[in-house]
Amino acid sequence: MRSAGRMLLDMVPESALSKRIIERLELKDDRVSDLHVWQVGPGHSAVIASLVTHEPEDPSVYKARLNGLHGLSHVTIEVHTCPGTH
Repeated sequence: MRSAGRMLLDMVPESALSKRIIERLELKDDRVSDLHVWQVGPGHSAVIASLVTHEPEDPSVYKARLNGLHGLSHVTIEVHTCPGTH
């Protein structure tokens, strides 16, 4: 029941995972502006991350930065160009 309840209530997995995701995404001038991480099954987490950057890349570049993080089953990345100068 506890495991099922965590999934039904969209409980956030350990905060260490969120920190590792941010560390991998925030390279150069890329900044995470919004991050949602939730458990979608036993040992599986979903991620939606919004990034703001002066030099946007294809979302696949940012997804590749998360390769090797155990348990990420569904990753959605949106990239926004930062207005103004650096």
